[in-house]
Amino acid sequence: MTQPRLILVTGASRGIGRSAALHLAKQGDVVIAIARSKLALEKLDDEIRAAGSEAVLVPMDLKDTKGIETLGKVIGEQFGRLDGLVANAGILGTLGPLETCGPRSFEETIAVNLTANFHLIRSLGPWLHQSDAPRTVFVTSGVARHPRAFWGPYQAAKAGLEAMVLGWADEQENLSLRANLFNPGGTRTGMRAEAMPGEDPMTIPSPDEVAAELVKLVSKDETRTGQLINYRDIAAVH
Repeated sequence: MTQPRLILVTGASRGIGRSAALHLAKQGDVVIAIARSKLALEKLDDEIRAAGSEAVLVPMDLKDTKGIETLGKVIGEQFGRLDGLVANAGILGTLGPLETCGPRSFEETIAVNLTANFHLIRSLGPWLHQSDAPRTVFVTSGVARHPRAFWGPYQAAKAGLEAMVLGWADEQENLSLRANLFNPGGTRTGMRAEAMPGEDPMTIPSPDEVAAELVKLVSKDETRTGQLINYRDIAAVH
């Protein structure tokens, strides 16, 4: 019998992360679900169990770097490997003129969207390399490559994330680990509604539609690495 894949999903309590966790569970993977809200994780767990799979719930703020380090140790002790990482968690931060952005808000946006992903790579890397088909994907944004006014902290963090992940992918050239970026584009989430309050949410894809493509990047069959995959391009083909 084939062993189920063990996939860690950050930002798993809502939006794209929640949908990704459910997609993975429905295809038989074991999900390690990370989010700040314990209550939201418990609701997710109920749905995952109803789908006939199981989840490991980790209520944690990704700014807790010691917590991420401990997470890596526990995964090593309990499972000895990690097959996939869906690094989806992110915050919008302050939208507005860069000169009026408070230092605390700027630093928090960088911490969650960029620095936390460095700590995840550092802590989970050794266990990903124990998998026979380690796959990772990091959620980015179009503003990383096309900066616009008023998005300063968020786009700076995402630009840094892209450079970091693509460099890491290049380091794996002779190894089995794959690392890619995924740009969901406009998606019907709370974060999108906060950023674009005047937009009709029914004109953009649902988290479910987007997550169905995102999770393919942590499947055993995925061969690409060091790529930026845009959901809009996939949707255009379909």
